[in-house]
Amino acid sequence: MKRVGRVAALAGLSGAVAVTAGAFGAHGAEGKAAEWLRTGATYQLVHAAAAIAALTLPRGRGPALLMLLGALIFSGTLYAMAFGAPRWLGAVTPLGGLGMIAGWLLLALVALRK
Repeated sequence: MKRVGRVAALAGLSGAVAVTAGAFGAHGAEGKAAEWLRTGATYQLVHAAAAIAALTLPRGRGPALLMLLGALIFSGTLYAMAFGAPRWLGAVTPLGGLGMIAGWLLLALVALRK
């Protein structure tokens, strides 16, 4: 249960970061930066909640971690660009999307094997 608690804590932190990024995108950023912050926040928040839900399943830790890692890469690259990182970093963003997709597929597999 200790390992699940750590993943749940990561999901909670991820959700908090997502809300913060979304708020800044709505109130403190403009143009493309605001769009990147909103997009990143949406995906990160959805996957933080999905990770918590995945943890309710036996063997749900793997899917939860994949979702969180994918969201970190996806949203993190968007956040970085919103704060001035080079735009080539956007080429890394789809790798995060693949991680999130892999998490959902693994979740489906885990649920079917239950």
